[in-house]
Amino acid sequence: MAELPTQAPPPRPYAVALTGGIGSGKSAVADLFAELGVTVIDADAISHALTAPGGAALAPINAAFGAEVLCANTGLNRPLLRERVFADPAARRRLEAILHPMIRERMQAALAADQGPYALLAIPLLVETGQTGLADRVLVVDAPEALRIARVGRRSGLAPAAVRRIIASQATRAERLAAADDVIDNAGDRAALRPQVAALHARYLDLAGAHR
Repeated sequence: MAELPTQAPPPRPYAVALTGGIGSGKSAVADLFAELGVTVIDADAISHALTAPGGAALAPINAAFGAEVLCANTGLNRPLLRERVFADPAARRRLEAILHPMIRERMQAALAADQGPYALLAIPLLVETGQTGLADRVLVVDAPEALRIARVGRRSGLAPAAVRRIIASQATRAERLAAADDVIDNAGDRAALRPQVAALHARYLDLAGAHR
């Protein structure tokens, strides 16, 4: 019997991947794009859903790390697991092997379902996980390290040394900039972000129109 011809998957909507190191201001930039009507598909939000009570990632995390990393009320004991994976690179890789494929699958499904002219994929570890191919364009939010450390300290109360350890576990500033098609400079305040986001939004609408 002759084989049936395979159908190519439908083309996905135009996608821009948003990334940046901790404290760079990714969330502020994503919020400004959302105010302009852009769909933001947030990897962190998906991760939280996967690890909330009843989340699909809890069973494999339990099997890999033990019941002590789970909580009845919150699903995942985030502080305990964070401490463990930052102290043990092998543990971090085990966690990433569980979460990243699940997050990627849900991001791709959300992107395929999006009806807007383009979507923003907010992926903090885009460069570290080699996922630049998920999008048509990479947007990096950039800020000096000292400013990022200060921002994280004000936001979360972490000591500078703790923030530096997190920064050291991420891609370097140079690596992110090398992967960027576009860069937003977030060395200033939120008001300085708006014109940059507006200009990029106009550019992405043009690119998305040509993509169709």
